[in-house]
Amino acid sequence: MAEIVPADKALDRALALLGAGEVVAIPTETVYGLAGDATSGGAVARIYEAKGRPRFNPLIAHVCDLAMAERIGVFDPLSRRLAELFWPGPLTLVVPLKADAGIHPLATAGLDTIALRMPRGFGGKLIAALGRPLAAPSANTSGHISSTSAGAVAADLGSRIKLVVDGGATPVGVESTIVKVHDGKLKLLRPGGVAAEEIEAAIGLKLERGAKGIQAPGMMASHYAPNAAMRLRAVSVDQGEALLAFGATRAKGAENAAAVRNLSPSGDLREAATNLFSFMLELDRAGASVIAVEPIPMEGLGEAINDRLARAAAPRDMEAAGE
Repeated sequence: MAEIVPADKALDRALALLGAGEVVAIPTETVYGLAGDATSGGAVARIYEAKGRPRFNPLIAHVCDLAMAERIGVFDPLSRRLAELFWPGPLTLVVPLKADAGIHPLATAGLDTIALRMPRGFGGKLIAALGRPLAAPSANTSGHISSTSAGAVAADLGSRIKLVVDGGATPVGVESTIVKVHDGKLKLLRPGGVAAEEIEAAIGLKLERGAKGIQAPGMMASHYAPNAAMRLRAVSVDQGEALLAFGATRAKGAENAAAVRNLSPSGDLREAATNLFSFMLELDRAGASVIAVEPIPMEGLGEAINDRLARAAAPRDMEAAGE
């Protein structure tokens, strides 16, 4: 089983494993990531193997500063402005990949672009100490609920990796927002930890929706799924269903639910995002065959929450769109 080491004592151990081509589960501000050297084919292959992740699904390369990012990708002025405003933080930028970037082709899944992010905290320190970018998708079996605690990582991947770095519960709770600049326009590829409205206010441009195909991680139609089926926008709860609630008003029949978790009794979307994956996991472990989910507003971080719920509820054999 994986060794679980507190973040303030784990740097040297993590560096040794990464230097040997191994993978390490690390905390970030979004969710826990399964990190490996993005320049090493062996390390990237171990990420795919440990997660059981389809190899047509690209990986985000995590960097420690803008200088490292610009050695990997080509930044137009708008992408650079976004990096200056939101890095480090839960924003991923998709930019053209430089020919001499050194990123192993497995990490890009054959695309001529690269998804880049600069994490806060332990991840940033680890990348700076290693001196190379880390590929780091969410630290969970592919398609399953993302992990927001070291314990959740260990329960899922503990038999397949050697180290989980324990940084406590992740503060954001959903994966990064992914944005791509194309022809001077901003395209939202995946809603996430930075609300679209916040980006639009900072840049003065509207984000275009409706991206098709796999242009970045996190775009598969079925993803983040529990074992239980998910029933969205539920206004009533059937006998034996678990309930993922939101706000102060309950769905009809909530008193009959097999288990209840409220993402935010006060209706705070930031609190709801933080609790989303851990509460989904708790309800899944309660044993109900169906999790009913109360309606959640689409504004702000609600867009990211609803995106994850829709992917969790999608038919499990869907591979049409691509994390």
